[in-house]
Amino acid sequence: MKRVALLGMPNTGKSTFFNRLTGAAAKVGNWPGVTVDLLSAKVLLGADMVEIVDLPGLYNLHGFAEDERVARRFLEDNTVDLLLVIANSTQLDRQLALALQLQELGLPMLLLLNMSDEASRLGIEIDGERLAREMGIEIATVSAKHGHGFGKAKDAITRLLSGSQPARKADMSKAFADDDALEHRLDALYADSVRVPLTSSDRVTDRLDRVLLHPWFGLPLFFLAMLGMFEAVYTLGAPLQDAVAWLLEMVKEQAVAPAVTDWSPMVRSFLLDGLFDGVGTVVSFLPIIVLFFLFMAIVEDSGYLSRAAFLMDAFMSRLGLDGRSFVMQLMGFGCNVPALMGTRVMRSRGLRLLTMLIIPFSLCSARLQVFVFFTTAIFEPWAAPLVLFSLYVMSFVAAFLTALIYRSRLSHAEPLLLELPPYRFPTGTQMWLRGWREVTHFLREASGFILLGVLLVWALTHYPSDLEPASSGTLAGQLATLFAPIFQPIGIDDLMTVALLFGFVAKEVVLGAMALIYGAGDSHLAGIVAGRTDWVQAYSFMLFVLVYTPCLSTVAVLRQESKSWKFTALAVGWPLLLAWLLSFVFYQGARALGY
Repeated sequence: MKRVALLGMPNTGKSTFFNRLTGAAAKVGNWPGVTVDLLSAKVLLGADMVEIVDLPGLYNLHGFAEDERVARRFLEDNTVDLLLVIANSTQLDRQLALALQLQELGLPMLLLLNMSDEASRLGIEIDGERLAREMGIEIATVSAKHGHGFGKAKDAITRLLSGSQPARKADMSKAFADDDALEHRLDALYADSVRVPLTSSDRVTDRLDRVLLHPWFGLPLFFLAMLGMFEAVYTLGAPLQDAVAWLLEMVKEQAVAPAVTDWSPMVRSFLLDGLFDGVGTVVSFLPIIVLFFLFMAIVEDSGYLSRAAFLMDAFMSRLGLDGRSFVMQLMGFGCNVPALMGTRVMRSRGLRLLTMLIIPFSLCSARLQVFVFFTTAIFEPWAAPLVLFSLYVMSFVAAFLTALIYRSRLSHAEPLLLELPPYRFPTGTQMWLRGWREVTHFLREASGFILLGVLLVWALTHYPSDLEPASSGTLAGQLATLFAPIFQPIGIDDLMTVALLFGFVAKEVVLGAMALIYGAGDSHLAGIVAGRTDWVQAYSFMLFVLVYTPCLSTVAVLRQESKSWKFTALAVGWPLLLAWLLSFVFYQGARALGY
């Protein structure tokens, strides 16, 4: 199978082109010599099945950042048939340097000049034929976002692969050529092939930045935008969630239950009350997760996320962090694992560890299910989005408090270098692919934990079999009694305690565990919980779920990335203690005030 390595600087549209070329077939995999999981996909190009590997964005091959080392190791240790290099057409004065470095490796190469639509709008003229002739490589002009030129680029990739030499590894020593000579060549190529008008700034971006980057109004506007996003997710997602829950209940009553009527009571209980209700409760929240990722795709791909990092940098620096740490926190809203891996762009170990310590406080998609359920079941419709937003605010409070406490032990002196791309609104295809990929990744990664958790919770709540499920005499009841002195002061009852214990494995299991413990599917679970829980108990429970120990997948990545058991123990133990303290202060304070 032939292999193509996709490379480019950050913010060149590399991932957008990868998504358009591969569709939704991408997966994460390990590679020899590389300690990082890379995104890859197999596509049919011409008569050949080709593997496309999306390497981390890098500025040059000389760098010492983890992403740059990953790209070098991959090219050194893996055979490659073609280098596919993406460059931003509006910044060729900087972008061509990486292409010239990669050209020194002697591997077949295709240079794609992306964002051609933006270059045209800014009045930038690029003589692609002359540039290709002088560089001695093939060049194609594309707009990955809108698909302009995509067909020709795909044909060029196919043609180059069909006539390529046997795949080989890169001789990285050739990449460290004379920098002065490379710079002179870059200047000559740019002067001969690119014409830039005297004023080529994006006026729309300039106007928006005058408002959105305002020193006084910028941050309030950002948080208002986030609140608006939560309102939209809740307003649009709640009816969809109810529809999925209704459909699952219909399937259970009219198809699954009749099919297992004659089965033994124990097996029927496991299939209906255990597997179907447990997994179904989790599945019913997928519409909200999809909407959340779609809206986050708009925030991230539009360029607004970089502005948020810029706005927060001054504040974050007082906590021993920088604007990139804030971006990693926002990435953690989807899943903590890729956000933790994203800290590799930080060269300072102190900055990286401190950022890794605060990321698990981000309200990930697994926790989002729990909170949407409780806000829907306990709070009035007008209050639910505000409660959800308050939990996002609390996630930042927990993270900032942690950074403030540990900044002196994990100090750094690394400056922030941040590029602010022009504002771009993602296309519908981009948002759909992003949402689909995130949801399938969530299901793929979480399904094993969910099934295992459902099996364990059902066993604990139904053994011994001659007792009432989830009663005090069952294994689950005995566990809850054991931990009661810890959880009763924060308003969490015995049954919810069992769900929390399984949340240590994966937060995705919490709702499924509750469905089993209460013996109800999603359509009935909300009413049962609302009858047993007041709003103070519910909010205390959500605070604890928000802050306490991250899931096992996150713990494994913390150990992998930090390479320190001591740091991993801190990252597990500190959130557990902080979660209990926050819930205790809230619960006891609310009760003292008469709520």
